[in-house]
Amino acid sequence: MAGASEPQASAFSAAELEFLAEDEMIEIVPNLRMDPLNFISGDFGPFRPQIATQVPLWLAVALKKRGKCTIRAPEWMSVDKLAQVLEAERDSEKFQHLPFHYVEIARLLFDYAREDIPDIYMVRSLIEDIKDVRFHKIGTGLEIISRERTYALRLKNLSAMEANIVRPFVTRALETFYKLSSSEMIQESDHIPNRQPQATNRGPRRQLKDR
Repeated sequence: MAGASEPQASAFSAAELEFLAEDEMIEIVPNLRMDPLNFISGDFGPFRPQIATQVPLWLAVALKKRGKCTIRAPEWMSVDKLAQVLEAERDSEKFQHLPFHYVEIARLLFDYAREDIPDIYMVRSLIEDIKDVRFHKIGTGLEIISRERTYALRLKNLSAMEANIVRPFVTRALETFYKLSSSEMIQESDHIPNRQPQATNRGPRRQLKDR
């Protein structure tokens, strides 16, 4: 990751996001018989030919590279589902629900399992369109932040990549607004007159007579 002194210190690189996405579970159909595999992250298997099973994406890619399985594309990567998401994204100001790592998962499957994805060219096109619409929403939101004073921001259903892009800007903007607000509060307190209790003038004092 970037150094702590750099402006983008809170951002992950694309490779780091992809690494995190590889822990997502996905379904494969093995073409071999194999005992369970034991890893620190868990046990996966046993594997039987033509019997679907769930494994982490990194293991699915590793087996796919060796010709030991086919990968089943997630349900959300079907043309019908993506078309519905795209239409909803265009019709609503809200972000539609997608897997947190949908961009990275799609990229890995396009790279290593393209023959396992039905209608891959349409799927790729729909995902790109969804990304474009969501980026436009993000840009609009950032413009609002830059014009108006904001102390908190809630963005629901952002993906890892989208949050990674937004986080540095939003963090700096909120810090700036907070500092400006604190400075103004200090200046306002300085302008408040320091009211000291004043002695009441009750006229000349009378001297007491000795008795």
